[in-house]
Amino acid sequence: MPSPIADPDLYEILDDRFRTGRCANGDMRLERLHDDCRWAEGPLYLPAWRQLVWSDIPNDRMLRWDEHTGTVGLFRSPAGHPNGNTLDRQGRLITCEQGGRRVSRTEPDGTVTALATHYGNKRLNSPNDAVVRSDGSVWFSDPDFGITSDYEGRRAESEIGACNVYRADPLTGEVRLVADGFGGPNGLVFSPDERQLYVSDTRAGHIRVFEVRENGTLSDGKVFTEVAADRERARFDNIRFDDQGRLWAAAMEDGVHCYAPDGDLIGRIRVPEPVSNIAFGGPRNNRLFITASTSLYSLVMSVTGLPR
Repeated sequence: MPSPIADPDLYEILDDRFRTGRCANGDMRLERLHDDCRWAEGPLYLPAWRQLVWSDIPNDRMLRWDEHTGTVGLFRSPAGHPNGNTLDRQGRLITCEQGGRRVSRTEPDGTVTALATHYGNKRLNSPNDAVVRSDGSVWFSDPDFGITSDYEGRRAESEIGACNVYRADPLTGEVRLVADGFGGPNGLVFSPDERQLYVSDTRAGHIRVFEVRENGTLSDGKVFTEVAADRERARFDNIRFDDQGRLWAAAMEDGVHCYAPDGDLIGRIRVPEPVSNIAFGGPRNNRLFITASTSLYSLVMSVTGLPR
């Protein structure tokens, strides 16, 4: 059963836009839905099944929470030390496998297909997060988090020698470098019109935004926002948009951040564990799911996520 955590100071309002945008008008407590992970990431809500799947990276498994019954079960194990999950345009599960050093797709019959394993003739580092554009292309970040030790993958030397963002072509499967110069690229998300790509860099402490050109390449990019001097505990992980153009970011020890379209930090949600990932879901897409250290939390909000 969900374990309620009463917190009268759940929301921190830093700018009046957080208040007028009704960002703090939802639940006044977090629900802990599960607490038996080693390091939880990659929450993804599946509307057709009213379920959420997520990754438990060190335990090399994916778990599944059922919205109707509140029960949690095993989705897949071993799972390639999975991290980020998303859906393609056909509703198939796309998973970034840190241990498998690949991006995979789960087919309707349950078989798993490798979508991206190499850049050129060199193995990827450890894919972290992925998004699918309307043309079917799969864009993913590839830091070295899964090869630095055996905790979240398999220790190995980087064959590429850098941490980049790539695009996998939906027809040819070609993996193309689209952005480089990162310390540790992590979460990524397209703007609602797909004209921009936002990428968080955990090690650099900022979120960059790139213009997406007609041919599928990116501009050089610029910093959208960075960790403020008084937010030294914050580290950016994955990011998600709501339907009003606000960007929400998993900020590790500093909870969940909310940024206005101009990049200003306007508020945050306090969470009792370091926040790794977030995802909007539920029947109305207004339930925020939060993976934080060992736990999965949720919060029904007055904010609605970007339409699925």
